[in-house]
Amino acid sequence: MPDPRSDPSNVTQLLHDWRAGKQDALAQLMPLVEQTLHDIAQRQMRGENAGHTLQATALVNEAYMRLIDASVSWENRAHFLAVAARIMRRVLVDHAKAKRRAKRGGDDVKVTLHEAQLAGGGPEPDVLDLEDALSRLASFDERKANVVELSFYGGMTYDEIAEALDISPATVDRELRLAKAWLYRDISGDTT
Repeated sequence: MPDPRSDPSNVTQLLHDWRAGKQDALAQLMPLVEQTLHDIAQRQMRGENAGHTLQATALVNEAYMRLIDASVSWENRAHFLAVAARIMRRVLVDHAKAKRRAKRGGDDVKVTLHEAQLAGGGPEPDVLDLEDALSRLASFDERKANVVELSFYGGMTYDEIAEALDISPATVDRELRLAKAWLYRDISGDTT
């Protein structure tokens, strides 16, 4: 089977066929994107603490279940990966909230941004702190929040993010750097 990274047009056609109601399209699509989804999940799970109970395969399975129920007009492979990243983010946040409730605030789930911790150095934020900060960022600059989400949760390259958001890779780079600096300041409380 073709690699979805090397044949995005095949994935795009299968997404369109699936949305058009062709039942066999989903069966053909999932083997093409399964490894990519698993890679995204593994990248996200690398930063989790050793006692974290959610595994990459479980994250992919939960994302898959939510994806097949999603009512989305798929545009292309990049759009699909963006939605998958958003769903995985939601699964991780839901899992962290449930764990926090169960532990009454202790043992928060830790995450690490894959390119460098936010703006460099410092302790790792927990997933709920990051979620709150991303929500605050999205309230006044949704594009920056989307770039962080697709980079961190989606593991997408600058080119893939640029395609998904219809901006240039240079804009992705600039937005990601500014967003990371803002998030670092917000989470750490650093006002300088």
